[in-house]
Amino acid sequence: MPSFQAPIGLQLSQAARTVSRAFDEALGQAGGTLPVWLILLNLTIHRLPHQRALAEAVGVTDATLTHHLNALEKRGLITRQRDPGNRRVHVVELTEEGRQTFLRLREAAMAFNSRLHQGLTENDAAALSALLDRLVANVGGADTAVPWQGLAEGE
Repeated sequence: MPSFQAPIGLQLSQAARTVSRAFDEALGQAGGTLPVWLILLNLTIHRLPHQRALAEAVGVTDATLTHHLNALEKRGLITRQRDPGNRRVHVVELTEEGRQTFLRLREAAMAFNSRLHQGLTENDAAALSALLDRLVANVGGADTAVPWQGLAEGE
């Protein structure tokens, strides 16, 4: 009799939750959260013209982004100013403290990524990436930009 294999969707869901919690903990120890990391990352690696473009790059709604930006501004990590050419548009920029926080979170994210790669060969990692892409395609997932796209170029 063949051994029972858990459905791949269940395995993936449980693995994603476990890895996500561990990543949140790693970012928390460095003084951040996933939304903070994604916002600071996108402000660092992309020259986004306005707040709406930042929301799209991070993959959140304008309202959700505004909530996070309010907190980041209070912490002194960003500044928001009205665009002189269009007063309805806010331009978001990192402060020096924001740049330092980005570097700290980047170090934590890279260390976490190294932790995830333990015991994997380059071929294993490439195969896993391809398999994850295939699973997304199998459920009709859209081919969209990811919030960390361009990270290697931003280093």
